[in-house]
Amino acid sequence: MNVMTAELRSRFAAALSRMYGAEVPAYTTLVDVSTEVNRDHRRDDGLGSLERVTAERHGAIRVGSPRELADVADLFAAFGMYPVGFYDLREAASPVPVVSTAFRPIDADELAHNPFRVFTSMLATADTRFFDPELRARVDRFLGARELFDPELIAMARAIAADGGCGPDRADEFVTRAVSAFALSRDPIDAGWYDELSQVSAVAADIAGVRTTHVNHLTPRVLDIDELYRRMVARGVAMTRTIQGPPRTDGPDVLLRQTSFRALAEPRRFRDADGVVTESSLRVRFGEVEARGVALTRAGRDRYDAAMHAPNPSTTWAEHFPSSHAELAAQGLAYYRGGDPTKPVVYEDFLPISAAGIFRSNLDAEPTTARSGPSDAENEFTYDAAWLAGAIGQHVHDPYDLYEKAAAQ
Repeated sequence: MNVMTAELRSRFAAALSRMYGAEVPAYTTLVDVSTEVNRDHRRDDGLGSLERVTAERHGAIRVGSPRELADVADLFAAFGMYPVGFYDLREAASPVPVVSTAFRPIDADELAHNPFRVFTSMLATADTRFFDPELRARVDRFLGARELFDPELIAMARAIAADGGCGPDRADEFVTRAVSAFALSRDPIDAGWYDELSQVSAVAADIAGVRTTHVNHLTPRVLDIDELYRRMVARGVAMTRTIQGPPRTDGPDVLLRQTSFRALAEPRRFRDADGVVTESSLRVRFGEVEARGVALTRAGRDRYDAAMHAPNPSTTWAEHFPSSHAELAAQGLAYYRGGDPTKPVVYEDFLPISAAGIFRSNLDAEPTTARSGPSDAENEFTYDAAWLAGAIGQHVHDPYDLYEKAAAQ
């Protein structure tokens, strides 16, 4: 009997979680505390069963080039995960030189089975605000010479995606090989090259300063993120300073709130210009956690953006958002199945400002702005959703279209 893509996705998420927990033990603590909070704060708000919320994960990875991003798209398609949305973290208040999309299920039944998502960022080497032509040429040459994914793995993924699944033995092999592609490498890192890229961005160094990719974080979902924050601090875990996203209010949860424990120093090996290998450490991987609310319509998102421009959004939130799901539904600010305010549509995507904030808050030091240079409009070409679709050869879904479809069901 074939193992279908939804089950492959469940196995993939679980196996990645086990691997990441072995690599980053504090992640296991985060999962344990999230499970405790969910058990203690269970509620029937229509935003997901306790079982779904506790099992839910999203991951984050980083690649360097359109070729590598296309391989990721083919790999994730075998797990029933497709590109949704285009995120430009270069335009955040604290710019990061990447553009991103999220690979995730797009149908309600697939999301209900397992909503695993992977936020996938690609280094924007064509942006001259970060990379001058000479450095870009060297980065692109480095990326062109490496092979992140075994061609046999990508060929297997394409076949499984075309068939909608595979046999049990092949499923085991495929999941094992896919997970191993994201394991942290212990190979020595070229110290000079890594340091040079770190002057541009620590994220650039993490992407193009090494010859492999890895999981940057895996994120459990929690019902009360403020309580989780308190419990993690009580356990002595160093957390980032803030919870990203909308403030905590007495009204309905909207969109996405995120926080994380600080990236931990992990042992890595470096090779200097003389070929001498030494032991050191890097802080690039962290433990993120999220709380999800109802998906906002375009009108609701406009309200959200206006609310978040206030110096202290929590004090003026009520000026922008009503205090109940019924009022959100009546004003057309959020999505509800059949228009029923007891059936909110869960926000399944991401907030670029929050993502950039999480990235930044986990770095020891990072320039606060991009390098001086021409604006994006003056760069030789523009990264956008249309470019992304062409680069990976797949349609990039508009999140609002998916929420409209879900609300109509």
